[in-house]
This record gives sequence, C-alpha cells and structure tokens, in this order.
Amino acid sequence: MATTAAATQNADAPATPADGNCRGPNAASPRLSNQTKAVHAGEKRFLSHDSVTVPIVQTSTYTFDDTASLINYMEEHMFWDVPEREEYGRYGNPTVRAAEAKLAALDSAEDSLLLSSGMAAITTTLFILLSQGDHFVMTEDCYRRTRGFCNTFLTRFGITCTTVTPGDYDAIEAAIRPETKLLFSESPTNPFLRCLDYPRLVEIAQRHGLRTVIDTTFATPSNVRPIEYGVDLVIHSVTKYLAGHNDLLAGCVTGSFDITTALRQSQGILGAVTDPHCAYLILRGLKTLGLRMRQHNESGLCIARFLEDHPRIRRVWYPGLESHPDHDVASRTMSGFGGVISFEVEADGPTTSRFIDACNIPRIGPSLGGVESLIEQPALVSHFDSPPEDRLAIGITDELVRLSVGIEDCDDLLADFDQALAKM
Repeated sequence: MATTAAATQNADAPATPADGNCRGPNAASPRLSNQTKAVHAGEKRFLSHDSVTVPIVQTSTYTFDDTASLINYMEEHMFWDVPEREEYGRYGNPTVRAAEAKLAALDSAEDSLLLSSGMAAITTTLFILLSQGDHFVMTEDCYRRTRGFCNTFLTRFGITCTTVTPGDYDAIEAAIRPETKLLFSESPTNPFLRCLDYPRLVEIAQRHGLRTVIDTTFATPSNVRPIEYGVDLVIHSVTKYLAGHNDLLAGCVTGSFDITTALRQSQGILGAVTDPHCAYLILRGLKTLGLRMRQHNESGLCIARFLEDHPRIRRVWYPGLESHPDHDVASRTMSGFGGVISFEVEADGPTTSRFIDACNIPRIGPSLGGVESLIEQPALVSHFDSPPEDRLAIGITDELVRLSVGIEDCDDLLADFDQALAKM
C-alpha cells in the first residue's frame, strides 16, 4: 500500500502543509484516529483570543504595517505557497486554511484545496490537469453533470474522453491511448454504488504513467482513503457527508502538495473560492464526521438488508450486500459502506411515486449525506429531461429509487418504509 508524506511524517517533525502549521495534539500524526483528527487537525495555528473554535475571519482583504512587511510577504509567497498570513480573500483566508488542513489530514494527504462546490472541484481539476489534445478515461456510472461537463464542455477545448463500464479493468486499460493523461472515476458511483479496486486501478495507471483522480463523496475518509492506495487526487462534494447538515455548498481536492499548488494558483484566477463562514460550518460539521458516519453505515446496512428481503422490492444496490457486484472489493478496501442505497420497487413508475409519497420521515430531495434522510426517483430528478431511451440505457428506470439514510433512529426508518411499501 502506498504512503504519503502526510501519513508517515514523524510526530515531532516540523509542521507541513498537510496540518496547516498546527500541532495541537499532533493532529496530523498517523498514530491518531481519523475521529480525533476530525476534531483537532488543522486548527491550532488559526486560534485567537484563546478560543476553542477557529474564528470566522470575515474579511476580503488584509493590510500590511509597512512596505517592508509587504515585500517580505511577496518574497515568502514566491517560495512557499501556504504563507503565514494572507493578502487577499480570493487567494486565501485563515478560516478556509484551517478547514483545508483538516480535510488533508483526514484523507492522509499533503494538502487540500476548498472550492465553491463539488462540481467546481471536478471542473477545476480537469481544466488544470488536461490540455488541448489530451485524452482521459472515465467510468460511465458517474454523476450526470460530471459526464455532461466531460462530454460537452471539455470537447470545446480539444479534450476527449472515453467512458467504460465500472469494474471492467480490461476495458479501462484497452481505452488508454498515447495521449491519455489520467483515469477518472467515482467510488462508490452514483447511483449504483460501484466500488473501485484501488490497487488494481493504481497499478494500471502507474504502468502507463497516468494520474488517477477519484471522487469519493459517497465514501468519505471515514470509510476509505484512496491516497493510501496510491491514488493521486481525491475529490469530495463537501456539501454532502463532510459538512453533513444540508446547509452549505463546497467541494475539495486533496492530494500531493505539488499538484494542489497548481490547482490553488489557478483557483485565484478562476475564482471558485469558499467564503469564511462556509468554511466555519465545514469545520463544525467535520468534528462529528466519525460519529455521523458510524450511524450512516449501521443504518444503511440494516435498511439495505430489510429492503432486499422485502417482497415488494425487485433489487437493491448497496456494497455491504453480498448481492452487490463489488461486495468483495468494497469489503477489502472500505471500513464501512455509507448511507446511500439504490433499489428498484416491484411496480411501475406511478406506484413507485406513491411509495415515496407515503414515506413520513425521508423528505423528497436531490442531495445526500446529511443528517436528514432524503429519497428520490432519479428518473424524476437528475434525469427528468433525459430521453427515456438514454436513461434506460444506463439503468435509470421509472422504478429506481435512491435513498440517502440520515441519522434518525433506524427502527423508526424501518417502520416507516414498511408502512409505505404496504400502501403501494
């Protein structure tokens, strides 16, 4: 298994970009669990007035005492991309830096970059890593907007993409061309929760000299840390599990300092930045990530088993079930399977809608990963404007339901689904 500088540094060594120049209780040390890192990592440098929480530094610009201070900052900035202070809000903010440092520590990464949304994290990464004439390979069971960006926007810049079936590593390797630069996938994917065999994917990438970029929004660092397997960059929609309360939009990219530095420099030009109040909410949400994910994992597996055994359910997709095509891979690489379950109801589309309407606890909504359970028919949400033949070709039937299990009492959720299914 590959390791990174952040994962192997001595606890007494000088601070690195991964821990935001903080020490706290050695919050970036690999000897601490991720739950402890979620509480303490990345914070000490940014505390003031002896506060226990990182303050919201609500400013767009920063001043200098004199010209010499300005020159010192500029010279430092030329050689060190995480300076001890900031210049202008689009290039950095102390509250944002603290959240970035915590995210890097959780992912076992050297650095992390916060952006304004998960899609901003994806688009910025692909824009910077790819140039005209380049090609990349992507698994086809990815978020629709990601595929739309790759197949519509990137083609305008002469960048091409080949999509392959998740889990078909021979197809992935066969799609590689001389001009191929990277492999991109989600894991677990949306909505069928296909999971990557990270050692196998990384071996293919390294043999061909390619970078690997993986969106692990559905897993979070609590369940898998792909960088520890040798993946180059990990993307999260922080909006989802990491923030955890359905009250903000943000995304992040974590990885080695040399790659994130190029992304950070471009972010200052493209402008997809995160504001300090949003960063404060991310910091607050991350402190309970381990506790929340424990409940998501436990309830997700319990409800998936209930649904698989129910006579009104045709099929369930959940990596924790032996029936899932990637159960063995997920069991080897993940410590939990998350709170998203996709399943088909043994009915037609209108009857499936009646089941959803009969649920009392889950709200109908398009997102996931929050403390509240959310439920949807992808055919009526993310694929509402897709021709039926297009969505059916990728498995999006009228009877498909995607459930994001929150942290409500599992017995209450089970009783609710049971009564809703009985009303179909």
